[in-house]
Amino acid sequence: MADNREFFYRRLHSLLGVIPVGLFMTQHLVVNHFATKGEEAFNQAAGFMASLPFVLVLETFIIFLPLLFHAIYGLYIAFTAKNNVGRYGYFRNWMFVLQRWSGVVTLIFVAWHVWETRVQAALGAEVNFQMMENILGNPFMLVFYIVGVLAAIFHFANGLWSFCVSWGIAVSPRSQQIVTYATLFVFFALSIIGLRAIFAFV
Repeated sequence: MADNREFFYRRLHSLLGVIPVGLFMTQHLVVNHFATKGEEAFNQAAGFMASLPFVLVLETFIIFLPLLFHAIYGLYIAFTAKNNVGRYGYFRNWMFVLQRWSGVVTLIFVAWHVWETRVQAALGAEVNFQMMENILGNPFMLVFYIVGVLAAIFHFANGLWSFCVSWGIAVSPRSQQIVTYATLFVFFALSIIGLRAIFAFV
């Protein structure tokens, strides 16, 4: 019974990391990328997202609750997993370890980012180009955001590989190799989008 529960939690954890959390992260990066078109374009994109009907319900059930479960169970996995990189050193073993490390970094970054933006918006602040410009004007915060965004993108892209394997989408060695290349493309593509967005505020 305990094994069945563990299997279910791990599958749910994997699914939520892709849908909806991963999809939301991708959408969030795309909206932020409007900053490369200027202050007005970003403010319009951010304003549109904030004005969606039932935005609080959507945020709660589509973003925050799935993210909370994924984060809490992810920490459990990270601190109970038996890493064997020192013994074997294979590529996938390194990806296994980096997935756990990037998850912890991402959790810290996301918690701080939500505090700086969403919580402040609930307290009356306006989430706009100037807010992000002020945040990223601090060199320490600029480095923190670069590391945090790259960690989040890596965690999502590498998690896609694990998702495809655990859900039976990529079973054969050949299909797993193809998914590896595909997720590397996802990582580099989203990294370019994320970094361009960050530097657009600087």
